[in-house]
Amino acid sequence: MDKHLKRIALGIQYDGAPWHGWQTQPGGQTVQDRLQTALRQFACTDIATTCAGRTDTGVHALEQVVHFDTKLQRDTFSWVRGVNAFLPPSIAVRWACDVPRDPHDPENPLTQFHARFSATARTYHYLLYNHPIRSPLLAGKAGWAFRPLQLEPMREAARHLVGNHDFTAFRAAECQAKSPVKTMHAIRIEQRGDLFVFTLHANAFLHHMVRNIVGSLIYVGNGNQPPQWLAEILHSGNRKLAAPTFMPDGLYLANIDYDAKWGLPQQTPNLMPWL
Repeated sequence: MDKHLKRIALGIQYDGAPWHGWQTQPGGQTVQDRLQTALRQFACTDIATTCAGRTDTGVHALEQVVHFDTKLQRDTFSWVRGVNAFLPPSIAVRWACDVPRDPHDPENPLTQFHARFSATARTYHYLLYNHPIRSPLLAGKAGWAFRPLQLEPMREAARHLVGNHDFTAFRAAECQAKSPVKTMHAIRIEQRGDLFVFTLHANAFLHHMVRNIVGSLIYVGNGNQPPQWLAEILHSGNRKLAAPTFMPDGLYLANIDYDAKWGLPQQTPNLMPWL
């Protein structure tokens, strides 16, 4: 590993509504494309980024983590202030960190910090508005369910999903993950008036897994299915038995867990910043 090469990590927050997901595309209308354009404008050189987890069209991030390598000498906070000067209002760098090399094996690139592979767990929030009439103020920021939902049946159903399971029944057909087996550490469901917040914490997630789980929990909450139905779906391994994939509007990548040795200045996870 080039001793003059520094690895910089950034904490990125974005409103996903205007963008076609995270990953770069030929049309350039993605968060990664716009971030890399801003980095090039600030650094006057091309910089490629790697993220902790790709998000789909319309999905938001409270704290996405990315890294890149550079030989440029810049004050750490200048990566925040300088790059933000070239970003639109829907994307912001919240923090930057010059990540130290692994002191036990400093020259081995396989042991150094990696935004994706160094992550030990991920947390997603899904914000749901439950009211007979949709709210234009929450359009693009929250999902909407017009039938009344009961909190306790959804909580009971969610408990069936905690643990190490094969989540094939909640996996998108185009998912590229090598294994459908993931460990769900916890699922919390909180209610604040007409708003429900579903918080899912797992070692990793499959494509559309959160949206498919939330859609199925809503079927339980509105009385269409009993709580035990979630366990039956899970054990069936049949995606067709679960509810349709729910809308992306209320999905937020909330937090990525890393070993403290990397010293990332991550923000303390909140339920939702504005609730």
